[in-house]
Amino acid sequence: MTPPPVIEAHGVRLRPFRAEDTADVVDGCADPLTQRFLSNLPAPYTETDARWWIDVGAPAAWTGGGAAYAVADPATDRLLGAVGLNNPVPARGQLEIGYWMRPAARGRGVATAATRALGEHAFAAGAARLELLTEPENGPSQRVALAAGFRYEGLRRSAGASREAGRHDLLAWVRLADDPPGPAARLLPDLPGGVLTDQVVALRRLAPGDAELMYRLHSRPEVVANQAPPVPPTREAIERRCLLAESGWLTGDIARLLITDAAGGEPAGSCGLSFTDAASGEASVGYALLPDWRGRGYATRAVRLLAAWAFGSAGVARVVAGTVPDNGASHRVLERAGFHREGLQRGRLPGLDGRRLDDLTFALLPTDLH
Repeated sequence: MTPPPVIEAHGVRLRPFRAEDTADVVDGCADPLTQRFLSNLPAPYTETDARWWIDVGAPAAWTGGGAAYAVADPATDRLLGAVGLNNPVPARGQLEIGYWMRPAARGRGVATAATRALGEHAFAAGAARLELLTEPENGPSQRVALAAGFRYEGLRRSAGASREAGRHDLLAWVRLADDPPGPAARLLPDLPGGVLTDQVVALRRLAPGDAELMYRLHSRPEVVANQAPPVPPTREAIERRCLLAESGWLTGDIARLLITDAAGGEPAGSCGLSFTDAASGEASVGYALLPDWRGRGYATRAVRLLAAWAFGSAGVARVVAGTVPDNGASHRVLERAGFHREGLQRGRLPGLDGRRLDDLTFALLPTDLH
């Protein structure tokens, strides 16, 4: 077999694996984060496994129509991680790209650079389509996909195998040979500096550690009564919601945020924004507060902050909010933020026991915000 070419691009070197990489392969593949998201790796991962990969596994990737590169620092040639191509589908001109990085190499853009370098090489060699699959919980890998120009394409149900012999979903990110260069555009950009604040209220992205608070808030009877259908969530569902908050943001599904007191950082509630019609620029907003924070203007401030961000960074043209017709407190929040009542949609929402609920709709345009 002809030795694979060395690729130098975007500040990284892609080269074949060598025997002296053994310790660094162990360092990367035995790491708990790598083990969590690459369930096909041996556990525990030992020097024997690393030597097998260097001598047998990586060369086999090439003979199978794929590629297996060591990602090295161009200055020292020391291994930083790995990037490769597998699962070729010649009829589609398709390959799957994947990577792992040693702990010391993470957070430096190395995975993005390696993915871009190998992707460009694959397209130059005739590939038409590259797929990148990530675990829904793996936000950092999804950020690599976006930064390398891969667009979110959808959920692959039960496409991944777990160590416990079960299966789980994967998210599919795709880059085509004729896609424009640079990072992929996002429907929901990150918050500037990670937070929105008016110095009284602050909003930040929901996180896994917020699960207990969110369950306490969203299982309250008055909060449940104002959602459709009015069914309390399970603790497992709330934990999952918090765990996937970053992923929902990156895929463009929904921006979930925690409302806090800006001065003390105490949690006050939650809010969220999702596109109801991305093509026309319409998004929907929702919110809920813990009892101790109600009646103090926090919900109105949170809605204003979220709407201002939506009209600005997210490029939204119109924000809507649907409410239960008798939820007067929520109506007052929206009207103070500048929303206008637009109409009653009879029987639009699911209720209990097959019944339907009316939906009173409010809408906000950029010129309405105050």
